[in-house]
Amino acid sequence: MAPLAPIDRGQQVSDALANYISDENLKAGDRLPAERELMDALGVGRSTIREVIGRFQALGVMETRKGSGTYLLKPISSGTIHMPLTLNAIDLRDALMQTLEVRRGLEVEAATVAARRRTAEDVKTIEEKLDAMEHVHLSKGTSGPEDLAFHLAIYDATHNPLFRQLLEQMREAFERFWSKPFDRPDFARRSFPYHRTLFNAIAAQDTEAARRETLKILDVVEEDIKEMSR
Repeated sequence: MAPLAPIDRGQQVSDALANYISDENLKAGDRLPAERELMDALGVGRSTIREVIGRFQALGVMETRKGSGTYLLKPISSGTIHMPLTLNAIDLRDALMQTLEVRRGLEVEAATVAARRRTAEDVKTIEEKLDAMEHVHLSKGTSGPEDLAFHLAIYDATHNPLFRQLLEQMREAFERFWSKPFDRPDFARRSFPYHRTLFNAIAAQDTEAARRETLKILDVVEEDIKEMSR
């Protein structure tokens, strides 16, 4: 692996790491180079390495074991690790709305499946993420990473890894579109109360309520997109 040019670092690191795994013929269970080794080899910072590892974890092909390192769960190559999402929409608002339409269908289904299948451990994890989100929201007025962690816990509670893999890609595409000029700490802030009611629905295994509360969250997102893009 050689140092990378300073463009599209995240995608470049993803491709470089996937190619390394393929070239070295690494198998499931093999340990990957340590963060520092990757940083030195690719010429990027720790945050970029962790971002990429997080993406691979979301796709279910890697796992990080505390105190041990990151391990390959499935053999991969640059052609098998992701499905690039492309939109032909020229207008930012149209691109956001198209992405949201697909997210709505997936997220509503994920919430209803999570409500039906969640375990007691899932409920505990989701509530921990929600508590962290509420703490940050109430103290800072925003909860970006904490909001994502809450929703990821719901996807995991479906016990269907495809929900997390697909929705991670949808959210990544969505956030890439609205990060500029919609990088606002108050984006979708009005949806905050519905995260608690969504949790309550999942905990109660009320699939209809989970569907309804998810739609409320996404309706606020849609309204904010329309308002910000006027």
